[in-house]
Amino acid sequence: MLPLAYTIRNLARNPGRTAQLVIGSALVCLLVMAASALTRAMDGVLAATGSPHNVILLGAGSEESVERSEVPATVEGLAPAAIPSITHVLGRPATSTEVRYMGILSTKDGRELRARMRGVDERAMWVHQNTRLVEGHFPASGEAMVGTLAWRALGTTPDDLTPGQTLRLGDMAVRISGTFAAPGTILESEIWLDRNDLMTATLRENPSCVVVRLDSPDPTDARLFAFQRSDLEIAAITEPEYYAALSRFFRPIRHMTWLTAGLIAAAALFGGLNTLYAALVSRIRELATLQAIGFRRRHLILSMWAESTLAATAGFILAATTTLFLLHDWSVSFSTGVFRLSFGPSTLFLGLATALGVAIIGTLPPAWRCLHPPLPATLRAS
Repeated sequence: MLPLAYTIRNLARNPGRTAQLVIGSALVCLLVMAASALTRAMDGVLAATGSPHNVILLGAGSEESVERSEVPATVEGLAPAAIPSITHVLGRPATSTEVRYMGILSTKDGRELRARMRGVDERAMWVHQNTRLVEGHFPASGEAMVGTLAWRALGTTPDDLTPGQTLRLGDMAVRISGTFAAPGTILESEIWLDRNDLMTATLRENPSCVVVRLDSPDPTDARLFAFQRSDLEIAAITEPEYYAALSRFFRPIRHMTWLTAGLIAAAALFGGLNTLYAALVSRIRELATLQAIGFRRRHLILSMWAESTLAATAGFILAATTTLFLLHDWSVSFSTGVFRLSFGPSTLFLGLATALGVAIIGTLPPAWRCLHPPLPATLRAS
């Protein structure tokens, strides 16, 4: 077996070529890990937003987009009486009548920002129990409460959405009353306003939906209510089902992410493989000499694998360091909200597996070229 010092010395022969191998491997690993983290985070934030205890009562035919939905105002009063499994808080049913709206907010300096808004009252906190107020107070009339990531969704800075700042919704001035957090969900990217204010500003007569919280994850009572009251023209869908449908809608985007990352990674991969091929094939006579003095071909292949694995592992370490210090917890905005990139053990393991795969596969062509011909032919090679 060839000593490890021989392998390390070969890497140090040409620092420029070794640097190309390391950078190429790092780029491939970085793209694979970034694509994995992005798809996992998008799926995770949509899955975490929906509670299995929550059922959305929305307009029939609008199950794919609650923003297009409209339900009669009477549903707010009829649902608690017809659905016995609704949770009660302080003796009141945990129902949240909401208006969902995507529209334009203006800052004090006149900039227009496209925002996801939700018109609610104080009972929304009973239903969406993963939310908590971190600063200020719940919005009253003429006020709004912003999620901790709303600034990222709006494409502005956190200073523009601090409590006390004023936004404009059409002709209505809205003062920011507080900030709320809902870790790991798309709620953090929303702006919550008083429901009546949002209905007035958007000229709506009816709310978008009624969200009810049940004692158990069984939505049978809510679905039976929607089925029996056909005059209301509503449908009942659990929040996990609704956000799972949204996740399926964004599946082509995730596929495109993988395709784009794969194309760029392939370019970097082939560049690195060419460099590795040139580095090993240029030593064909050296490898033949090692065979002549008694080293077996499998020993030489293992040495070549060790050499490429060291370079690829160094590239993985560089990529992992970059992701953990520069990309970890980085917020990414998409049409439904904002999610944070997270590079957990599974993502890092995928990057390491990619590096080892590049090293092993990349060694096979030059190993065949160097070791397959007869020994006399390789000794005479120029």
